[in-house]
Amino acid sequence: MRPVIKLVLAILPMLLFIGCGSTEVKEDDGAGSGDTVSTPGGGASTSGTLDGTPLGSDDGGAVVDAIPVTDGAVNNEGSADADLLSERKIYFDFDLSEIKEEYRAILQAHAAYLVVNPNASVAIEGHCDERGTREYNIALGERRAHSVLQFLTLQGVSKDQIRTVSFGEERPDVEGHDDSAWKWNRRAVFVYSE
Repeated sequence: MRPVIKLVLAILPMLLFIGCGSTEVKEDDGAGSGDTVSTPGGGASTSGTLDGTPLGSDDGGAVVDAIPVTDGAVNNEGSADADLLSERKIYFDFDLSEIKEEYRAILQAHAAYLVVNPNASVAIEGHCDERGTREYNIALGERRAHSVLQFLTLQGVSKDQIRTVSFGEERPDVEGHDDSAWKWNRRAVFVYSE
C-alpha cells in the first residue's frame, strides 16, 4: 500500500473515535434512565402537553404566583405546609438527579396540595449548571424533572397534573463560573398554572 493510504487508514479510526466521543462532563446519576431526549429549538426538551410554549409566556397558560392552600393541604402544624408550598425550588448535587432528603418535605407538601386540588397543574422545570455539553445538560435537566415527577406520582398525584421541561444550562438562576453559582443552578422549579 502507498504510505499516504496507510496513514489515512491509520488515522480514520482515531478520527471516528474522537468524533463519536465527547468532552462533556458526565453527570450520570447511575440510574441510566434510558429516556430519549430531544432538543427542539430554544434549547428546551419537553414532555407532557407543553407543546413548545415557554412557561410563563403570554402565549401559554397564566403563571400563578401564590398557591391557595386548602384545609386538606395543611396538617396539624397549621401553616407548616403553607410555608413548604412557598418553596418552589429544590437543588441537586453535581452529576446527580436524586432528590436530597432535605427536600422531601417540600415535595410532599406540593404532592398533598396537588392531590387535594385535582384541577391544579404544575410544570416541573429541570435546570443544570454550565458544565457539560448542551445536549448532556438538557438530558440531565430532564432526568431531574422526571425525578420530581416520579416522587409526586408515588405520593398519589395524577400524571395528568404534571408536565416536565428541561432547560439544561440555558436559564441560570445565578451568574458565575464557580461552585458558588453552580450550586444554585442545579435545580428543579415548580411553576403552577391556572
